[in-house]
Amino acid sequence: MKAIEVQGITKQYPTRRMDDISFTVEQGYITGLIGPNGAGKSTLLRMLLHIVKPQQGTVKLLGMAMPDQERDIKRQVGFISDESHFYQQLRMEEMKRIMAPFYPNWDEALYNRLMERFGLSGKQKIGQASKGMKMKFSIVMALSHHPRLLLMDEPTAGLDPVFRRELLEMLLEWMEQGDRTILYSTHVTTDLDRAADYVLFLHEGQVLFHREKDELFDAYAIVKGDSQLLDADVRRMFIGIRETGVGFEGLVRDRAEAMEAFGKEAAFERPTLEDIMFYSTRTQTGGIFS
Repeated sequence: MKAIEVQGITKQYPTRRMDDISFTVEQGYITGLIGPNGAGKSTLLRMLLHIVKPQQGTVKLLGMAMPDQERDIKRQVGFISDESHFYQQLRMEEMKRIMAPFYPNWDEALYNRLMERFGLSGKQKIGQASKGMKMKFSIVMALSHHPRLLLMDEPTAGLDPVFRRELLEMLLEWMEQGDRTILYSTHVTTDLDRAADYVLFLHEGQVLFHREKDELFDAYAIVKGDSQLLDADVRRMFIGIRETGVGFEGLVRDRAEAMEAFGKEAAFERPTLEDIMFYSTRTQTGGIFS
């Protein structure tokens, strides 16, 4: 079953555009949504939930069409955002009492366990909580109704590295049931290096690629060597290159082709998602101050 089906959605803004975006996300996997600031990641997540209305195209979540079945969809979807969408003047317990009746599968015992695990008090006023505490409360509310799909927009913003790692472990535990799905937008790509099954890369409002993460890491490579190895034909293999006074470093999308071209004259490394994002959006190959 497909957890997310997006076909041709478009949104025009005065200075940018989300352009004809199409992709599918299979049920039971974690898909990382990456891209530089302004790429459209947050806008895309909000279009999936019809918070931002696309001007054209279609969205289906969990086999149901948005917005026709919006109420049924939102009862089965958890949304975690780095922007607090709760009433700031309320206490956490008051906010919970307002929201819980909307969800048929609300689990009060799970809510209490998560609040305790995250060190949160229902008496805490939301507006007086730190950014990290607000994010933890958002996670509690998103998980306490047993959603089938989690949409996460920068869920580790404001969280310390220890809790960020704990959250990833918790999400992997949550996924073990097999019928749950996560679309996880973040600029902390190291989180996705560990947890993601697939990667969806947005740049300037368009999908650059949507691929299995391990397949991506196996195909791409970081190549390092002496600048004398670079000629016009060799340069065409690179997605992006960074040159210094002592050599070059760049990203290729075909490791086997590059290894054949360079042989033992260059060094090859497995890229990270940060490497792939950096070189795929880099336009300048020389130094700024050179």
